[in-house]
Amino acid sequence: MGNGTSFENTKTIYLDVNGKSEKIAFSNYCGSRDISDLIAHVAGCSRFSAITLKNSDGALVTLAPTMPKNTQSSPYKVIVKDDRQFFGDNEVFTSVVNQVAEQFNRSSKVDEMKVEISARLAALEKRLEREGLKSIEFDKCKRDISDIKDQMYQAQRKFINFNNRISDGSLEEEEAKKGKLLKRIPDYQKYTLSPETIDYLKKPTFDIWHWEPNEMLSLLEHMYHELGLVNEFSINPITLKRWLLCVQENYRNNPFHNFRHCFCVSQMMYGMIHLCELWEKMTREDLGVLLTAAVCHDLDHPGYNNTYQINARTDLAIRYNDISPLENHHCAVAFQILRNPECNIFGNVDNETFKRIRSGMTMLILATDMARHSEIMECFKTKLSEGFDFPMKDHVDTLKMVLIKCCDISNEVRPMEVSEPWVDCLLEEYFNQSDREKLEGLPVAPFMDRDKVTKPTAQIGFVKFVLVPMFETVAKLFPQLGDTMVKQLKDAQARYEEMKIVEDKEKEKVKEIDLVGKVNRGKITKSSFQIEN
Repeated sequence: MGNGTSFENTKTIYLDVNGKSEKIAFSNYCGSRDISDLIAHVAGCSRFSAITLKNSDGALVTLAPTMPKNTQSSPYKVIVKDDRQFFGDNEVFTSVVNQVAEQFNRSSKVDEMKVEISARLAALEKRLEREGLKSIEFDKCKRDISDIKDQMYQAQRKFINFNNRISDGSLEEEEAKKGKLLKRIPDYQKYTLSPETIDYLKKPTFDIWHWEPNEMLSLLEHMYHELGLVNEFSINPITLKRWLLCVQENYRNNPFHNFRHCFCVSQMMYGMIHLCELWEKMTREDLGVLLTAAVCHDLDHPGYNNTYQINARTDLAIRYNDISPLENHHCAVAFQILRNPECNIFGNVDNETFKRIRSGMTMLILATDMARHSEIMECFKTKLSEGFDFPMKDHVDTLKMVLIKCCDISNEVRPMEVSEPWVDCLLEEYFNQSDREKLEGLPVAPFMDRDKVTKPTAQIGFVKFVLVPMFETVAKLFPQLGDTMVKQLKDAQARYEEMKIVEDKEKEKVKEIDLVGKVNRGKITKSSFQIEN
């Protein structure tokens, strides 16, 4: 499955935008609204502007996936009628805006405002139908009325008083921000990826520290196109951009659980899909669920783990009854974002497909709770011992859970210069939590205590007892992981063990110096010093 099949259903149309040559590409599954959005994007105008196309003979061209193909030498001329011109020329729409503004200004109670204005808008919509506006103007009015409703909803939210805000950000005020509309066309730069970068992106050795946020967005976008997911789910490319931007916005600036970690896990999943050639074993839908779950798996992570949430009795812990509170929250935020039509990359699939996607993503994100590690691995080992069967759904589901677990904690699979900075980031986040736990009188895990843990002590046991056994088990199904991943993990374990030996020697030297100092100060006798040694 390479790039050759990713664009097999794509049509390219050439445009003349104010004398400048442009082109757009879209799937046969795109709707007229999607194509209009694409043209608005290249024309640099509002998506609500009235856009028409004319061919070289001056004839109007229908904005639809079935529009005739053209060539660069005979582009369609793009004619844009500014939305402000339309607003000024159309008395009916001006009346709509004025009445909505009047009602909004008069309302003092949110509930009354919502009911009254919604009823008035419904009546005005019927009036537009009765007065028989031209279809293009009528559609435009409908879109603008919908836009006003969205703005009303956002304004309504501002009136709500959030009383219980705390720094873990798990309350309603933070949730109100999730999935918010991104009305502007995404403006991050589209990078042209070299063949070397495209190939490098598929490897577990990929260095994620050399890429800026906008570049990471473009790389994620490339993954969806290259794997054929844009065609599989009929994703509008602009919706994909909006979704990625909204996902990025909903990752916090934690030392470890941040957007770079999201990209890191997603890139490793993309790499494993290629390394294991999973398209030969799974459906394209499965691949889409794997990659999308990886992108969403830590959305809105507050920087404090489940143990803290439960011990501190936070709203997240109470809401989810102490059962994987963070992972449940990540799922909720993911589908809040997807609930917004502007950001719903699965908006063009049928209901049954969406149910499968939602169920699959939820299963995978919940599987990243390390409290379930032994349960999931034992289930996977049982299926391997019985004879793994790819056509069986429960076997594939278990494998997918193991794969996202591998990707989530895969930093040590990467070269040392890439993986070691992540340990520093993780320890910083751990220390922040343990400091807070001490202040609040909560239990502190030894591996998080800055007074007890060091880099090698934090990693040796984790690599030896969690990572190596897990990747060795997966390598039984995909032997190619042995040389690329298992070997790297064992090398990492050996490196940390050597680091621990050096660290222990340094501690012994400090102890000896301290003891000699005490002898010199007369605080212990020479004989007692000899006995201790």
